[in-house]
Amino acid sequence: MDRSGRTDPKVVVLLGGPSAEREVSLSSGRECVAALRDEGFEVVELDAGPDLAACLQSEMPCVVFNALHGRWGEDGCVQGVLEWLKIPYTHSGVLSSALAMDKQRTKTVYQDHGLPAVDSILAPKAEVAKAHLMAPPYVVKPYNEGSSVGVYIVQEAANRPPEMGPEMPGTVMVEAFVPGRELTTTVMGDRALAVTDIITTGWYDYHAKYAPGGSRHEIPANIPAEIEALCLDYALKAHRALGCRGISRTDFRWDEAKGVDGLVLLETNTQPGMTPTSLAPEQAAAMGISFGKLCRWLVEDASCDR
Repeated sequence: MDRSGRTDPKVVVLLGGPSAEREVSLSSGRECVAALRDEGFEVVELDAGPDLAACLQSEMPCVVFNALHGRWGEDGCVQGVLEWLKIPYTHSGVLSSALAMDKQRTKTVYQDHGLPAVDSILAPKAEVAKAHLMAPPYVVKPYNEGSSVGVYIVQEAANRPPEMGPEMPGTVMVEAFVPGRELTTTVMGDRALAVTDIITTGWYDYHAKYAPGGSRHEIPANIPAEIEALCLDYALKAHRALGCRGISRTDFRWDEAKGVDGLVLLETNTQPGMTPTSLAPEQAAAMGISFGKLCRWLVEDASCDR
């Protein structure tokens, strides 16, 4: 029985919101709404805005399914609102969401737990635009966004730093470019699911992530057994080190020429995409977990004090 005395489970799916990843969130959220309704839940779709707290108090849900991506929805902010309102919610809590969204602090956690991470620094945008702060090739990106929003690759032969657009924040991350293959692993609770090899014709950018045909996903990845085992192990360790809950997805680069030493962690995503082209649902399906069952599991796993 929920807080209003109903016996039927009512779920509010948060989607949209004001971040740069709004469109991705709308796609993720609508997929989850449809799947949860098919699973028999009473579902309310709620586009997160300034009146979010009032809307949630009016709806009185049993659970909030957080399908927000990017800032405010993925960085601990909305999680704090839900804790304040004492409404059980899916995915990670306040601290782990904030940690994982800050890519530089994530790397500090990785290193403290013996996990290999890509070298990077934070620097004012103005300084990064004036001179190379590390030898090319390197990557410039926001340190607190996802979905490859605002990513600039500075090639080895580049004479000048990148000309960044107005979407970039005042402080940016400068990260060493790691050649090789793009691998990713989803963790569901206490289980690392699989390793996917993400195959594209270029950089795994926003288009490659979300456009139909933008990338090809090979699952299970055709990689040596020791690399597969390390990805599964590292992803689970990263999930635990950051204090993640529900599902998370950790991304890797692997330089085949260096073998085991060429595998490094890039970041951990506490709100993996749930769109038709997303990786986490695809990995769950490969392990025999349908999209509906994955969404149901997330609802049943929901709680406060995460």
